[in-house]
Amino acid sequence: MEAVTSAVEKVKGFIDSLFHRSQNSYSRNPIEILKRLQRESFSEQMKQRDRLDKVERLLSFYKLSKGSPFQEASTHVRAEVDVLGAVLMMGDIDQQHADALDRAEVRTGIHTRFTFETTMRQNDTLVADFVACQEGGKNVGNISGRSLSLAKLSYVANVGDWFYAIAVPVGAQCRDFDIARNYSHKAKGLTTISSLDPPLLSQHNGGAIGFTVRKSNVVASLAQSVSGLGVQLGSDGIGHCLSTFGQVVCQLSRGVNLSLMGLHQVPKSRNHRVSLRPLTIPIGFLKQRNASENSVGASASSLGMNTQEIVSTGSIALKLETELDENAKVGGWFEMQNSNSNLRWAVTISDIFNEDLEWGVTFSGMHDGSKGWNQYQLESFLDLCLGKRFSLKLGTSYVADGDAQIPALMLRCIWSL
Repeated sequence: MEAVTSAVEKVKGFIDSLFHRSQNSYSRNPIEILKRLQRESFSEQMKQRDRLDKVERLLSFYKLSKGSPFQEASTHVRAEVDVLGAVLMMGDIDQQHADALDRAEVRTGIHTRFTFETTMRQNDTLVADFVACQEGGKNVGNISGRSLSLAKLSYVANVGDWFYAIAVPVGAQCRDFDIARNYSHKAKGLTTISSLDPPLLSQHNGGAIGFTVRKSNVVASLAQSVSGLGVQLGSDGIGHCLSTFGQVVCQLSRGVNLSLMGLHQVPKSRNHRVSLRPLTIPIGFLKQRNASENSVGASASSLGMNTQEIVSTGSIALKLETELDENAKVGGWFEMQNSNSNLRWAVTISDIFNEDLEWGVTFSGMHDGSKGWNQYQLESFLDLCLGKRFSLKLGTSYVADGDAQIPALMLRCIWSL
């Protein structure tokens, strides 16, 4: 009996040892180890996910309570270096030739522009331009420089496909309200008068606000601006100038656009010397009535002189562009100023060989009806694009201003960053 009992215990011990070995081998199985680690990592991931959900709920609550038009706005920075030089093909330069170059608006020098453009509310645009330049003055050899400064601040609000409003509190120009606001380097001629747009588009008007309406093939824009705050008028006071700009563009047919634009300027003067801060515009109807009779009588004669000098001025321009084929284009414009009966005009013919090479000829002129003075200018240019960021424009210019005749070789380099 004892032998049977001992045999049973040995069998039981052998079975227990086999069971413990199987458990140890099961715990050392790599697959089971990976499963256990996966279960532990999943629990940690769920804890981290709960924490992230709490943070996202806090951020969404902050955005709803602290709304701002600059949220999720992206700013693009563009830089442009414009270098224009001229080699005069003549030996002696006197004051008459220097005045002729100035009237021909040959603006040689280095111009640098930094543009910061921010898109807000999906369709609106805020643009700030900083400009630094070094150019020659009216006299040959007189070079003036200007440090980097804010040249323009504009905000364009696109209400819809047919209407948008523009506000330019600093550095407004008529071209800001032009239909084609995005100008490339190809729109820049070798001289200002030979550019593809009338000179009135380049006039500075201080601060302005305007809007543009588009309907099928007709686009119209209207703007009101004020400029010259703090500018002295004669010796009796300072004043400002109110300007109204309007433009209508009609697409006559495919590739033919006709533009009619006008600018009306009304100077305002005051008989007392007061210096106003920027963006301060006096438009009220209340006037001072406590001035003495002596001061009024003393300034009557001087004010009478100024009322003859300060008169409203205006310009009207007509521009026509047509495409002869896919590459050849012909464009022209003329501008009339009613203040001094000045007439300016220009005709340009250009042809594009390929995406990187273009040539053209421009014939322009000015006429002063009151003095019987004429000026003519002939230019030819070859525009070469060396990549997407560098443009080289070579050309010749001939200016005939009375007895002054000036031939010159022109070179313009535009480097975009």
